[in-house]
Amino acid sequence: MPVSDTHSEAYERLLSSLREHALVIGEVVLTSGAVAQYLVDAKRAILLRDGFLALGELVAAQAAEWGATAVGGMTMGADPIACSALAGGADVKAFFVRKEAKAHGLARRVEGPLLTADDRCMLVEDVVTTGGSTIRALEALRAEGHQVVGVLSICDRLAGGGEAIQAAARVPYVALTSIDDVYPERPDR
Repeated sequence: MPVSDTHSEAYERLLSSLREHALVIGEVVLTSGAVAQYLVDAKRAILLRDGFLALGELVAAQAAEWGATAVGGMTMGADPIACSALAGGADVKAFFVRKEAKAHGLARRVEGPLLTADDRCMLVEDVVTTGGSTIRALEALRAEGHQVVGVLSICDRLAGGGEAIQAAARVPYVALTSIDDVYPERPDR
């Protein structure tokens, strides 16, 4: 993400936190089912105070730039990101998209404050590999008639997911960091 001078300190704090706490070296199975030799478990970094506060500043700034009035995405990757936007001062509604609508209670698929037709939703994701979960959240929002103004991820693994999201969403896609930033010495570079 092109980070303005105003937010460069927050970017550096987020990147440092991702490198220190989120990068896991070793064989893992990704959400997509692919096997990888490393993982960026962003929640390990952003659920610590410094990473959360840095993320909140960056997410709130992007929400303001896009004129978003709501921030969220597929639970659980998006949950702390949406909350960080509120903590970062964004005047938005935070929401979470369930994989399926609940079979009880209000039977909602999109949880949080009610979104209206006027809301401008910024979709967020922690780590993008194929883009599948972000695209499912996008489809759920659009099925309910909500407008998506942009998609933001914390880290893009540069495996084609960002391009898939951009093609499906037809709105701007921004990654705060990429795997090149978080793990520049990775063996598959």
